[in-house]
This record gives sequence, C-alpha cells and structure tokens, in this order.
Amino acid sequence: MTSRTSSAADGDDGDKYSVLLPTYNERENLPLIVWLLVKYFGESGYRYEIIVIDDGSPDGTLQVAQQLQNIYGQDKILLRPRAKKLGLGTAYIHGMKHATGNFIIIMDADLSHHPKFIPEFIAKQREGDYDVVSGTRYRGNGGVYGWDLRRKLISRGANFLTQVLLRPGASDLTGSFRLYKKQVLESLVERCVSKGYVFQMEMIVRARQLHYTVGEVPISFVDRLYGESKLGGSEILSFAKGLLTLFAST
Repeated sequence: MTSRTSSAADGDDGDKYSVLLPTYNERENLPLIVWLLVKYFGESGYRYEIIVIDDGSPDGTLQVAQQLQNIYGQDKILLRPRAKKLGLGTAYIHGMKHATGNFIIIMDADLSHHPKFIPEFIAKQREGDYDVVSGTRYRGNGGVYGWDLRRKLISRGANFLTQVLLRPGASDLTGSFRLYKKQVLESLVERCVSKGYVFQMEMIVRARQLHYTVGEVPISFVDRLYGESKLGGSEILSFAKGLLTLFAST
C-alpha cells in the first residue's frame, strides 16, 4: 500500500478515476458505498470523482446524494440526475459526458461491489496497460455470497451458456464491476444495443471484436444489504433473448 500511495501522490501520469454510480431507490446504500469509495481512494492516493446518476428515485436517493455532496464536496461528488429510469447504457453515456477522469469505473451502488478491490483493478490495468479490467466471480478466489441456490444457478447457467455460445475470452460476462479507459468505454457504448443485464455481457463481446485487451481481478460479490433485488422473470427472459441475438450477430 505504501508504494502504491507514494506513486499515486507523485502524479502517476495524471491519471484520474471517475466512478459512475447509477442509482434507483438506493437511499440506504448510497452513504455507505460513498464512504467506502472515499476511504479506499483516500488511502491509495489516486485522484477520483464520484458521479451519481439517479433516475428519479421515489425513495429520496437524490436528497441523500445532495447531503453527501455537502459533506465531501462538489469536487468529489457530482450529481447528474435524470427524471426517470432510462436504462443502464444511457446512464453511462450521461455520466461520461460529465466525467473528467481518463479512466471510468462502473459498479453497483447497492454494496454488492466492494470498493476495496478498486486499487487491485488499477494495479492490474497498469500491469498490462489493459483497455478493460473486469471483476470476476468465477476465477481465483472470487465468489458469490448471500445468494440462494436459485440465484446461483441462474448466474452460473447464464455464464456457462454465454461462454459456450460467444467464447468471449473472459470468465465473468454478467458482472458489472469494471474499469475502462474512458475512450474505450465511449467506443463500446456507441456500439452496444442491448438493454438491462445483457448490456454488460455485450460490452465484453464487443471489446473482443474490437481487439481491446481485457484483464481480470477476482472479486467477492455480496448480495445487496438493503432494498430488493431487481432480477425478475422479465429480466431472465430478456437475457435469453439478448444472448441469442448476440450469438446470431457475432
């Protein structure tokens, strides 16, 4: 940690990391995830900003985000809300328009992705100058905690089918904890047409098509502490349709 901090403090080529946090009904989780992000970025010494993209949450998430901005400062917490839910891909596009970092980190705001892994993502990216670094639950000491058997079977099954049909060259396609070079993410988002859970999978598939390099870091995924999971029957059906569409077009 000491060498990493001193390296970051010396400037390290001026790298800055913009964390995009799309939110919908995350008022309980947002203060915790922001506190953890500030903690681990502060300890590592990397320059950062946190961009909260709230899609009209009825539970008051935006008001909580405003309080967090007052605590941590407008230079660290940027609020870029939208009037209603418009999809994950458009949330990333919206956030990138306001990002000043040359790297973008995407993650869930529900505490399923722990910020403690971010320094490992950064180290991995610098190790191989990777275009994308993806958190993986299915390699090394990665894993999933807090899911029932049904969720585990759905996730494993979806990942297995994806590996067989698409051969993406990455072990975890349905995860959403990643670091991108900003220009790479912009290029990928422009080409992706999928919605919902298929969007993350298509991002890696398109990265392979465009010959971008992908590194992986094992992560522990923990089910959300507060709020309800947004995975339902319609999302599973949408995933199946999206997978077949990708298979037919790649």
